Amino acid sequence: SVADVMLPLDVCPLANRRSLLKEVLDEMDVHRLGIACVIDSDQRLVGIITEGDIRRKLLKVQKPLAALLADDVQAHAIKTPITANEDLPLIDALALMSDRKIWDLPVVDRNMKVLGLLHLHQALIAAMRLPA
Repeated sequence: SVADVMLPLDVCPLANRRSLLKEVLDEMDVHRLGIACVIDSDQRLVGIITEGDIRRKLLKVQKPLAALLADDVQAHAIKTPITANEDLPLIDALALMSDRKIWDLPVVDRNMKVLGLLHLHQALIAAMRLPA
């Protein structure tokens, strides 16, 4: 299942709604992942932001870089991200990631509380070990 393979919260980039975009980039860099989960005060997922989102924003927005990096992350986050439940079979999560062309999948409980993050690399390694 996803729960067996997901990255735990302590190695996931997390940001609150008011985090500056610069702080979120720093958090992604520390954890060496290209995604951050945006959470509320109860650790419920309210969005995600990826390095690709930031790159596209840089190319689209006619705003000085320093001003963009000072924005709150919630202004640029995807507000309805694709997520997985921890009980989802790994093969189904991989199919979802393939269909949606995504590398990372936030894992949440039924109340949208973030439990971890499924990263494609770890998911593929685990799937290769599964019996056929």
